[in-house]
Amino acid sequence: MKRLGFAFLIFAALVYFAGAAEPNRTPESLTIDLPATLRLAGGRNLDVQLAREKLAEAYAAEESAIERFFPWVAPGVTYRRHDNLIQNTEGLIEEVHKQSYAPGGTIVAQTDIGDAIFKSLEAHQLTKAARHGLDVQRAETILAAAHDYFDLAAAHEAIGVAREALRASADYAAEIDRAVNAGIAFKGDALRVKVQQQRDEIALRRAEENVRLASTKLVQILHLDPIIELMPRDASVVPLSIVSAKGSLGDLVSQALAERPETQQSAALLSAAQHAKNGSIYGPLIPSVGGQAFFGGLGGGMNSETGHFGESEDYVALLTWRVGPGGLFDFGNIHARQARLRGAAFTADKVIDQVANEVITSQTRVQSLADQIATAKQSLSDAAEALRLGQERKEFGVGVVLETILAEQDLARARNDYLNIVTDYNKTQYALLRALGRLCPPLSTSRSAVH
Repeated sequence: MKRLGFAFLIFAALVYFAGAAEPNRTPESLTIDLPATLRLAGGRNLDVQLAREKLAEAYAAEESAIERFFPWVAPGVTYRRHDNLIQNTEGLIEEVHKQSYAPGGTIVAQTDIGDAIFKSLEAHQLTKAARHGLDVQRAETILAAAHDYFDLAAAHEAIGVAREALRASADYAAEIDRAVNAGIAFKGDALRVKVQQQRDEIALRRAEENVRLASTKLVQILHLDPIIELMPRDASVVPLSIVSAKGSLGDLVSQALAERPETQQSAALLSAAQHAKNGSIYGPLIPSVGGQAFFGGLGGGMNSETGHFGESEDYVALLTWRVGPGGLFDFGNIHARQARLRGAAFTADKVIDQVANEVITSQTRVQSLADQIATAKQSLSDAAEALRLGQERKEFGVGVVLETILAEQDLARARNDYLNIVTDYNKTQYALLRALGRLCPPLSTSRSAVH
C-alpha cells in the first residue's frame, strides 16, 4: 500500500508540473499556403460549425413538422370508483357504490391538417434558408481567411523592406561617423543619419509585431492552437490573376443575383413567410381530424365486486373547426404573419441592393488597383534610380547627406506602397469573386499544404 501511495504521489506531481508548464509552451511555427488556408477556413472555423448546427436544427424542426400528421399512442389502465349519491338514467337520485377497471390500450389520433400542411411547407423553406445560410457563412469565412493570409504574406515581406532600409541607414551611419571623426563631415549630418537609423529600427520592430498579429488573427479564423505561429509558404507578394473584372456591370450583377447564396436564402425566407401567412388564413378552414379507439376489457360491479370481466371497445371520431385565437378569425395572428411577409420582402430587396453594391464596388476597386500597380511599379523604379544617383553624387562629394536620406525614405515608401497596393489588389479580387457568388473552397493542389 505504501508503494502504491508513493507511486500515486509521483504521478500527481508529474501531472501538476506538466499542467503548470503548459502555458509556457514554445510557440510552434507552421508553414501554410493559400489553398490550405481556404480549406481549413471552410471546415474548422467555429462560425461555420455553428451554421452547420443551425442547419441540423432546421432539419429537426422540419421532421417535427412532418410528425404532426401522425397519431400518438397512449396505452394505459383505467380504474373508476363511485360512492354515495348518483343520478340514474331515469332521473332518480340514489345511493350507489360501484367500481370498474378497464385494462387495455387507447389510440388517440388528433391532427390539425391545415396547421400541419402549412407548418411543414414553412419548415421546408426554413431548412433551405439554413442550408443557404451555411453557404453564406462559409463564403464569408473563406473570404476573411484569404484576406488574412494576404495580410500575413505582406507583413512578412514588409519585414524584408524594413530590414533593407535599416541596413542601408546603418551602413551610411557608420560611413559618416568615420567622416566626422576624420573631420571631413558635419556632426549634424551624422545626427540626421542616426535619427533615420533609429526610425528604421522602430519600423522594423513594428513590422515584426505586425507579423505576429497577422498570424494570430489567421489562427483564430482557422481555429488552430492559439500559440501556433503561421508562416506563409511564399512570402513574396505578387499580383495574382484570380478573376476578370471585365464585362458589363449589368451582366455581372445578374450573375451575382443568380449565384449568391444570400439571394437564395432571402428567397427561401420569403417563401417561408408566405406559407406562414397562408397558414394563418387558410389553415383554420381545413378541419381538424381526430379519433380515439380503446381495445381492452371491462370489469367490476356493485360495491367491491371485481367480476363480470369481458372484452370492451370504444370508438370516437371527431371533425372540428377552431374559431377564435389560433383558429378562424384570429386577426392578430393574420396581421402578424402579413407583417412578417412584408418584412421578408423588404429584406430580399435589401439583399439585392447589397449584392449589386458589392459587385460594383469590387469591380471598381479591382480596375483601379490594377492601374495603381503600374504606377507604383514605375514609382519604385524611379525611387531606386534616384537613390543610386544620390549615392553617386555623395561619392563624388557633390551631394549632401539630407538628399541621400530622403532618397532612402522615398525608396522605402515606394516599396511599402507597392506592397500594400498589390496586397489590396489580391484581396479585392477575392472580394469580387465572393460578390459574384463564385467563391468556394479550392481543390487540393498539393499533398502537404500544412507542415
